[in-house]
Amino acid sequence: MKRLAFLLMTAAATPAAADTLYFSAIPDDDESRLVERFGAVADYLSDELGVEVQYVPVKSYAAAVTAFRNDQIQLGWFGGLSGVQARALVPGSTAIAQGAEDAEFVTYFIANDATGLQPSEDFPDIAGRSFTFGAQGSTSGRLMPEYYIREETGEAPEDLFSDVGFSGDHGQTLRLVGSGAYEVGALNYSVYGLAESEGAPEVDQTTVIWQTPPYPDYNWTIRGDVDGRFGAGFTAKVQEALLSLTDEDLLATFPRSAFIEADNGLYQPIEDTARALDIID
Repeated sequence: MKRLAFLLMTAAATPAAADTLYFSAIPDDDESRLVERFGAVADYLSDELGVEVQYVPVKSYAAAVTAFRNDQIQLGWFGGLSGVQARALVPGSTAIAQGAEDAEFVTYFIANDATGLQPSEDFPDIAGRSFTFGAQGSTSGRLMPEYYIREETGEAPEDLFSDVGFSGDHGQTLRLVGSGAYEVGALNYSVYGLAESEGAPEVDQTTVIWQTPPYPDYNWTIRGDVDGRFGAGFTAKVQEALLSLTDEDLLATFPRSAFIEADNGLYQPIEDTARALDIID
């Protein structure tokens, strides 16, 4: 009887031992690529953390933020903007890591080769062209390119271009511009670089005509209540697991050379820009 009481008290004191850590990511590329990438991340984190970790795919940037708010996921690989949105909805949440390349991320403006547009250090003359962003909630595919379009031209995209689209993800932006469905588009440089390394045919049909100045972008953000669920120091343990990730093949799928420390303050410029464009209140 005493042994049973002891076991019950022990179980009540450590409920997190049986919990599963769920995480997701903004769908910035093809779903099959994301499932492969983050399934491997889940396996790695499970081994490092000693708890079951599962990847939960979502269909949109907004869905990733909503899942975080609703505690359907406790950890997210967000863009700069979606990370700001997620943390604002869950008090105490923290950006704990970013890619080494994310401190100075850039967006490429690409053009279909039939346009004749060429690379330029100055903002290109693309007025009157058809133009596609990525997802509406994307930092590198919408927020920052729109910011620089307005900054450089003094015009809103819908006034500057003949047609404005939202492709949904960076890979689709590349395909749409490569096919000529849109003359010009904006996508993050890492997706374009990965497409180059893989020999994607759309790379041969497009030209990078301009790149934005650098800005902070992707980040791993964790809910502020995970230590209460999984035990004291769990947030630090997750951060350390991410910072210790050295598998070159896994890092290459992001693609990142390493993960480094991050904090919420790094993304203040993203929040300020989103507020200036009335994307967030």
